[in-house]
Amino acid sequence: MSFDGIVTRAITNELNETIQSGRIMKIYQPTETELVFTVRSNRKKQTLLLSAHPSYARFHLTEDQYHNPKEPPMLCMLLRKHLIGGFIERIEQVDMERIVKFHIRTRNEVGDETMKTLIIEVMGKHSNILLVDEEEGHMLDSIKHLPPSQNRHRTIMPGQPYKLPPEQGKINPVDLDPDSFIRKLDFNSGKMDKQILNVVMGFSPMITKEIVHRAGLGGSQTVKEAYREIREIILNHAYEPQIHRAEKEQFYVIPLHAFSDDVEKFESVSAMLDDYYSGKAERDRVKQQAGDLHRFLKNERDKNKRKIKKHETTLKKSESAEEYQKLGELLTAHMHMVKTGDESVTVVDYYDPDQSEMTIELNPNKSPSENAQSYFQTYAKLKKSKEVVQIEIQKAEDEILYFDRLIQQVETAREEDIEEIREELREQGYLKKKPATKGNRKNKPQKPKPESFESTDGTLIYVGRNNKQNEYLTNRMANKMDIWLHAKDIPGSHVVIRDEDPSEDTLFEAAQLAANFSKSSRSSSVPVDYTRIRHVKKPSGAKPGFVTYDQQQTLFVTPDSTFIKRLKKKD
Repeated sequence: MSFDGIVTRAITNELNETIQSGRIMKIYQPTETELVFTVRSNRKKQTLLLSAHPSYARFHLTEDQYHNPKEPPMLCMLLRKHLIGGFIERIEQVDMERIVKFHIRTRNEVGDETMKTLIIEVMGKHSNILLVDEEEGHMLDSIKHLPPSQNRHRTIMPGQPYKLPPEQGKINPVDLDPDSFIRKLDFNSGKMDKQILNVVMGFSPMITKEIVHRAGLGGSQTVKEAYREIREIILNHAYEPQIHRAEKEQFYVIPLHAFSDDVEKFESVSAMLDDYYSGKAERDRVKQQAGDLHRFLKNERDKNKRKIKKHETTLKKSESAEEYQKLGELLTAHMHMVKTGDESVTVVDYYDPDQSEMTIELNPNKSPSENAQSYFQTYAKLKKSKEVVQIEIQKAEDEILYFDRLIQQVETAREEDIEEIREELREQGYLKKKPATKGNRKNKPQKPKPESFESTDGTLIYVGRNNKQNEYLTNRMANKMDIWLHAKDIPGSHVVIRDEDPSEDTLFEAAQLAANFSKSSRSSSVPVDYTRIRHVKKPSGAKPGFVTYDQQQTLFVTPDSTFIKRLKKKD
């Protein structure tokens, strides 16, 4: 991925065409690093996302939905105070840098017109979003603060004047014509892509490699021509947003001949960015929030694997139980040959067709009768342990399947799914229950909310994202004649089609969802069973989310995450 100066120029140009003069209606801050604006422009409401995420910083229009905290953060309230009702006058990029200013005309507390600037700096882990008073020139606040002790060049704190990051001495390609560009390069030094990177402002390694690739083995003239082609696209805003669907996906706004041919083109830069980044930042947050939970589940699963190994050793030993019974019976039959103090006795093995002799070890401190009883007791103990161990092995195998399901659910969970998984583990006794307080007594448990999708013909499809949602969906929400789907013999989500006679396309799309939300989401030709809800049962005493079913049929599908995004139903 490369959100460089060229992508910044492309999305800035697009936003000027779509939301310039738009009115800011709502502002939310769903996470520490993300802001969501509802902007009304051209009689249409659009959602603008600004993100200062250390790995996924960006800004664009979005179709994704964000879950907002009940209590807005302080920065969000400040932005609402200054920007709600304001109009976006213009959006400008600073040279070819990844810094963009939203100039917003609004009114202060007494109704006087005032100008505010919302600045987004897309700079990796140093990314930031800042609100600046244009008249005063100082910052009102920012997502990240930077005191003087951390940066001598500039301070990012409320009340301080806003200062741009230090310049790198590069030249804006808008001002750098092809002839001047060539004169900046040394063709005897090699490493042409790195030379270009050090000369041209806003160029990333991706586009410098593309210029070298287009130039081929030619000299200065072919490099000059390749640069001219790229520059013309930039000057004319002739962008072609696309994602290269290789093992490592890449997006860009200029065709990349140096990358894979598996290209998906988009009508807008926002659509491309929305598709590429959708879910990535949330998965990153979930990974951080659920890291301890994932480790706990993995440890519990591994603990059960070790239990099975130990039990299998005991089971192997118990296989010799019949031998101890035989020794006890032979000793009883030859009791007349044994006296207290003997360490062994050699007897005829009546169980052997050849009537061979065998030696039986004895405890010299026990009587002949006690020695025989000792063998019978060992036999009884091993026989009983075999039955117990088999039960324990089955229990451990069930636990492993249960934890495998939970691990899969955590790996694909949304933020709102994690707490339900924790609550289930508390109910099952794996985690300590929360102590009762006045605050959490009032908060009634919320109904599980399975994720909703809509097939291409408009049929509703629901997907349970954890065991609580699976049980609620299958046992309470669905009708008996609805169609139920699940990836065959592997951990995965319950999927329900809210239609007793869905079309073949809807059935196929629901199967795609079942495969995608399963342990085989990255496999091809995944078997998915489907049957009616009335044929799905939860066995008595079974773990949450576990069901049995019959009268099923099976479809084979290959999960396609890009296609599934299109099925997502807006709430």
